[in-house]
Amino acid sequence: MTKHTVTVTDNLTGKEVELDVLSPVVGPKAIDVRRLHKELGYFTYDPGYLATASCSSSITYLDGGEGTLMYRGYPIEQLAEESSFLEVCYLLLNGELPNKAEMQGFEDIITHHTMLHDQMQYFFRGFRRDAHPMAIMVGVVGALSAFYHDDLDIHDPAQRMRSAHRLIAKMPTIAAWSYRYHMGLPFMHPRNDMSYAEDFLHLMFATPCEDYEVDPLMAKALDVIFILHADHEQNASTSTVRLAGSSEANPFAAIAAGIASLWGPAHGGANEAVVNMLTEISESGESLQHWVDKAKNKDDNFRLMGFGHRVYKNYDPRAKIIRELANEILDRLPPDNPHQKLFDIARELEKVALEDDYFKQRNLYPNVDFYSGVIFLSMGIPVTMFTVMFALARTVGWISQWNEMMGDEENRIGRPRQLYTGAEKRDYISLEDR
Repeated sequence: MTKHTVTVTDNLTGKEVELDVLSPVVGPKAIDVRRLHKELGYFTYDPGYLATASCSSSITYLDGGEGTLMYRGYPIEQLAEESSFLEVCYLLLNGELPNKAEMQGFEDIITHHTMLHDQMQYFFRGFRRDAHPMAIMVGVVGALSAFYHDDLDIHDPAQRMRSAHRLIAKMPTIAAWSYRYHMGLPFMHPRNDMSYAEDFLHLMFATPCEDYEVDPLMAKALDVIFILHADHEQNASTSTVRLAGSSEANPFAAIAAGIASLWGPAHGGANEAVVNMLTEISESGESLQHWVDKAKNKDDNFRLMGFGHRVYKNYDPRAKIIRELANEILDRLPPDNPHQKLFDIARELEKVALEDDYFKQRNLYPNVDFYSGVIFLSMGIPVTMFTVMFALARTVGWISQWNEMMGDEENRIGRPRQLYTGAEKRDYISLEDR
């Protein structure tokens, strides 16, 4: 087979360098530019790494133009319809779907690692009463390394997997306790007789005073939302986890770094922005067309949140799935539910956008964040917890990516280069002479 290469010629010096072209299983080919600096003395310049593959990975594939998302080769539509979140966790971590015995063993491991060390309660109580749940998450997840310091050999695959199991298992408890501490509610302990999603709802909303009955539809919806958010290739937070982990930081520190990155409103806060937009529309008294016209006006700063995507230039495949969930939940809500109006606005807004040439020509289709926020509200999950929910679901993707990187022979500590635009060399002048 003929080797595929690209020849780069320096027009200034006449020097040439031949660069290998790497072919993935699916997706665009990539030019290996590592010889560019060695041979010609040049770096590549790519702000935001929008055209740079920072790693090779066999975990997640997405094609924004086609609207395709696959975990380990399995389409997200099939996994959301047929699978469970814990089965998807096993798939992302191990590369293959489990058989019955493997699935049972994995569920047992996760179920029996959901408890937090009792001393962790004191750590939670060190935060201000009104601390944001994401601030608590960053601190508590990073602090897990203090409780498992005898099991942090990142070069031991068995220890890496135990850390992965602990993170997946304990994240619902950490997330729920962050909320309950913020609200002044007593901490509830996990239940081994409940599914992953059921137990999270119990941890969030149960009280010691009476039995709590989990709504099966809400538990199913939550499980699907977790699946849809489990991984999304090399986004900002995943790249942060990889970069932090490349220094051989422990997995809890690397995941805490990912949570901090996710906290940024440009990454994990999109569904909160959607809810704020729908609330503004609802309270304005203006017609929906008024807001659509504002969005079309290039001189108006108003934007329709939840439409379009940095990667997807077609309909976000996750949005189709979550829309069906939203409609099913909406049909269950009583007419006097405070979130009913937001659902109605969201439905009508989507209809307008899908039929309007302005939005179609610009590929402004609803994304996964468009409906997830109103679904969370219908469950009783407040806006301050939206990004926490994202972090809970994405933990398995982060730790799978980290684990893959630690086993990659080509892994190197991350060291991006720069295009220096500062002052040239100059001599120091003493303070008296300045």
